[in-house]
Order: sequence, then structure tokens, then C-alpha cells
Amino acid sequence: MPPNVRRVPRPDWEPLPYEGCLGVEGRVLVREPDLLVAVLRFAEDATIHEHPGPNDTIVVCLEGTGSTSVAGEIARLTAGDRVDWPRGVPHRLWTEGSTMTTLMVERMAQSAEGDA
Repeated sequence: MPPNVRRVPRPDWEPLPYEGCLGVEGRVLVREPDLLVAVLRFAEDATIHEHPGPNDTIVVCLEGTGSTSVAGEIARLTAGDRVDWPRGVPHRLWTEGSTMTTLMVERMAQSAEGDA
């Protein structure tokens, strides 16, 4: 069987298209019905606004330093750190005077039919 080689959905760095996201570029590597994998690059003093996400998300800091908040609790992130964002819980990610690159893995929430 030959390898199934495909292009990634968004191979180039592009600014995040959400209001309240400043100085953050992303690349979507995998977009499947139940999984999203992206790399985000934060400039100095960049931010993803606080919002409750629709999916459980794992964030891994690959390079640099930044901060995250989950349900109002703040923690510092450095290369090698991981944080979990539960779906429906407000969270935020930002840098202050530093840059940061993160890997984000979202497990898509199942519909009510899928939960049955």
C-alpha cells in the first residue's frame, strides 16, 4: 500500500482570524472531524483573548515563554510545559516582552447524538 501523502490544511503562517487575537500567527497541521492540531507563534506582547472553547484542548509550549489562564487562575509557561484547557472553561494565552511557540491539540466535542 503506498503512503497517503497529503498537504496540511494551512501550511503557511497566517494571523489568527479572531477578534481579540493580537500578534499571533498559526499553521493548521491536521484538521479531522475529531481532531485539530496547530502550531501558534506569539510575537512579543501578543494575546489570544479570554474565551470558553468548545473543545478540550492541550497546549504545549515548544519555545519561549508566556502565560495562560484557566478559569481565572494564571500560570507561567516555558518550553516543555503543558496545560489543559477543558471545554467550556474560559482560558487565555499571552506573552509579555517575550515570544513563544505552542503546539495546540483540540479533541472535538461529540454531539449529543455521539454522547448517547
